[in-house]
Amino acid sequence: MLVATRLATFDLRRYLVGALLWMPVHVIPLAGGLVLQQLFDQLSGHHPAGLELSLWLCAAFVGVEVARGVMIIIAWTYGVYWWTAAATLLRANVLRSVLTARGPAAARLPHSSGESVARLRDDVADVVDFTDESVTLAGTTLFATAALAIMASIDPVMTLVLVVPMIAVGVLSRTLRRPIGRLHRRARELGAAVTAYVGELFGGVLAIKTAGAEEAALERLRRHNRRRRDAAVKDRLATDLLDAATGTTIELSIGLVLLLAAPAMRGGEFTVGDLALFTSYIGWLTALPRTIGAVLYRLPQAAVSTERLTRLMAPYETADDLSRNNGVWLHHDPPPPASTPPPASTPAPESASGVAPFPSAARSEGVDRLEVLEARGLTVRHDGGRGVHEVDLRLERGSFTVITGAVGSGKTTLVRALLGLLPLDSGRISWNGVPIDDPGTFLVPGLAAYAGQVPRLFSETLRENLLLGWPATDEEIGRALELAAFETDRAELPDGLDTVVGPRGVRLSGGQVQRATAARALVRTPELLVVDDLSSALDVETERLLWDRIAGRGPETVLVVSHRQAALERADQIIVLDCGRVAGRGRLGELLESCPEMRRLWSAELIAEAEEHTGG
Repeated sequence: MLVATRLATFDLRRYLVGALLWMPVHVIPLAGGLVLQQLFDQLSGHHPAGLELSLWLCAAFVGVEVARGVMIIIAWTYGVYWWTAAATLLRANVLRSVLTARGPAAARLPHSSGESVARLRDDVADVVDFTDESVTLAGTTLFATAALAIMASIDPVMTLVLVVPMIAVGVLSRTLRRPIGRLHRRARELGAAVTAYVGELFGGVLAIKTAGAEEAALERLRRHNRRRRDAAVKDRLATDLLDAATGTTIELSIGLVLLLAAPAMRGGEFTVGDLALFTSYIGWLTALPRTIGAVLYRLPQAAVSTERLTRLMAPYETADDLSRNNGVWLHHDPPPPASTPPPASTPAPESASGVAPFPSAARSEGVDRLEVLEARGLTVRHDGGRGVHEVDLRLERGSFTVITGAVGSGKTTLVRALLGLLPLDSGRISWNGVPIDDPGTFLVPGLAAYAGQVPRLFSETLRENLLLGWPATDEEIGRALELAAFETDRAELPDGLDTVVGPRGVRLSGGQVQRATAARALVRTPELLVVDDLSSALDVETERLLWDRIAGRGPETVLVVSHRQAALERADQIIVLDCGRVAGRGRLGELLESCPEMRRLWSAELIAEAEEHTGG
């Protein structure tokens, strides 16, 4: 209920104006019933009058219906704006929490991005629909109050007959509230599973085709759809049964009114006009129990949807944060982005190569530049006990550090924990000796930039993929591309920076995608550059050129996850992981003498790179 109240009041003026526009839609039928009463009393001779008055009454009835139609159009046009604004507020708050709130988002996101999309689509609609139902409830209640007062003044007994089914519907709706909530939750979960699987199918078309798994993939989709269909049918059946029960009780009350009206009309206590009024009002009175029923079965649905949306947000945030107006720019343009990396405050001398040293965003923004980043006792446990255990790490300014190890040794887990992308079970991280409470909101551009193990490009231009909203000039983009050894590839693209790279960068080679990801991190001019196994798709010569440029003219402090020879030979410090623990630490030559795991990894890498050279 708190979420509904917040949604109703975050843009109170539009909500109230929309409600006032909808009120006449529900109240105008009162006038229609009174006109019909007078008209039929005229026609039946109960209140004889001339033909002219009857024609005027007919015209008045038509005018009432036309006025109601016009109000529906106006109210609907205005109400859609509020509905969309409320849905935008909920989605914006969820995304804000996922992207900026303290604590890693990975721990609270579903396993599939498709399920997150389903929640932002379906669950948001459920919450807003429940809030919107309050306007209908207010309108139908206002109509029912006035209509019942008019009808009671004519015949209290018949009016009481109409009230009984409303009470019965309320009791029935209350009884079915929990079963409907359970069915709705199940339908939503299975619907999200279908959305998630469809997204995986589109993302893995090549893998499915090369494995000859088309029929198996389609059969699994059919199974998902069958489960979703069964759950959706049960959910819809429960709500339709409630609607049917509501409709049945109303139809029974109409029959009772007709039975009671017959003797009253014979005795002259009840006129044809009164019957016309009752019959007219009964149709509109059905809206009140139906609306009450809708509100009662939407209430558990909205509660389920609120809980599912809140689970996407930070652990310390609640439904109150879900509906709080944190600044959604609905009426005018938003202010410019707050994170702007201005150039260095003092001109930097050019290097011997003629290229200016890498700029420092931290210096230009007044943040202490990185002197040392230190982690002590970092521990992250995955299911099954895997992860990293009691890892110490010290990155001094100007260092080139490489984390290496066998597959599954915990390399990616370590860097993601360091950046706050995974929750720590224990350990602490400090920047220049000052503890960092929440690495996920501190180690961000331009203090740190991360080029992940799995490159992510969107079906947009190369420029948009590099910037992702980050303010940078073409000159700064060009510099980042040069550091990433991408300038020759850029010249060969048909439209240069404006070339659309396709979904996940399919119009680029694997090596180009990796280097574009590196350029995206470099254009943010970070104090600390973190690169996770980015050179796996590069040939040996391109990889060596990439590391030469980054180490020579890139960020002063670099942390790399790699097993490749070019990175290991350049490292000031190598950290060898084995089963999530540090097996060795030092320069390459030292480790080849003292660390058996390093010798094994190095031998395997030399063999692999030799096969690359020979095309084996």
